[in-house]
Amino acid sequence: MSDLGVVKRLRAAGCVFAEEEAELLRAAAAGPAELDVMVERRAAGLPLEHVVGWAEFGGLRIEVDGGVFVPRRRTEFLVEQAVALARPGALCVDLCCGSGAAGAVLLASVEGAEVHAADIEPAAVRCARRNIEPRGGLVYEGDLFEPLPAALRGRIEVLVANVPYVPSDDVALLPPEARDHEPLVALDGGPDGLDVLRRVAAGAAEWLAPAGHLLFETSERQTERAVAAVTAHGLTARVLEDEDRWATVVVATRDQGVCRK
Repeated sequence: MSDLGVVKRLRAAGCVFAEEEAELLRAAAAGPAELDVMVERRAAGLPLEHVVGWAEFGGLRIEVDGGVFVPRRRTEFLVEQAVALARPGALCVDLCCGSGAAGAVLLASVEGAEVHAADIEPAAVRCARRNIEPRGGLVYEGDLFEPLPAALRGRIEVLVANVPYVPSDDVALLPPEARDHEPLVALDGGPDGLDVLRRVAAGAAEWLAPAGHLLFETSERQTERAVAAVTAHGLTARVLEDEDRWATVVVATRDQGVCRK
């Protein structure tokens, strides 16, 4: 299939960046037959990252299996803030880790970082292990803090929680790539989008080290309620924004006092 033929098929399927996608598909395909299959899958609506098997994130190539949440460009802003706060050798956790993109970047960017990651979705855990464990981190399967080693309690310096924050009624409004091909558990944040965040906030003070940080992404319209969710549990919050990436990040810090149980 010619380059023009690939571009035309992708454009007809509604791919806005057809030329760029065609180049990536051609580079990933082992030959014409595989390219044809990949173009067909992409034209059918599968996320490009699921078709080629990886996503570029934070300067790394992150493996992304079918059915696994695709790391977003805007989430690079979240991870950049985490990297900036992590001292050399910092104990970091990537909660709701998905493919493990955040944990992989922390390992690659923070000298001597100790990184643990967890997700409730088995397919995500399998994928995250391939992205994180070869770089020296550990990945666990389970619900939020539950699978983490007890020895981490009260010691986490940087806690990245890429929680789902789409309100349940808005999931149907998401692009088909996300709605039809990513796990609902990675998208649906409950009635107002903040159910999972509230659960993370409730446990954060117990797991964070003194002056440790919880970082998460939210939407602009949810910011006030998201801040209230973490301050209700004794954390001090500040809001950071990146207009170019449409990203809003909350950094919530535990005080130097005694860990509350």
